[in-house]
Amino acid sequence: MKRKTSVTLSDDVLRMLGRAAARGESRSETIERLVREGLLARARRLADQRDLTILNRHADRLNREAEDVLAYQAER
Repeated sequence: MKRKTSVTLSDDVLRMLGRAAARGESRSETIERLVREGLLARARRLADQRDLTILNRHADRLNREAEDVLAYQAER
């Protein structure tokens, strides 16, 4: 379901919006597509940050395990 809303944008943003529009795409469609893309990119960045935090929290243990495995390989 779509809802109507009103947004006030500066002239320079409107010009950029016009350049970002796909052929035959209405202003509303362009805004919705760009907002959706931006929100998805933001969600990916946040997920990447959470993953990096988890990896960093466990980095020392994971590195010790990797060194242990490599030590077995080096002995052969």
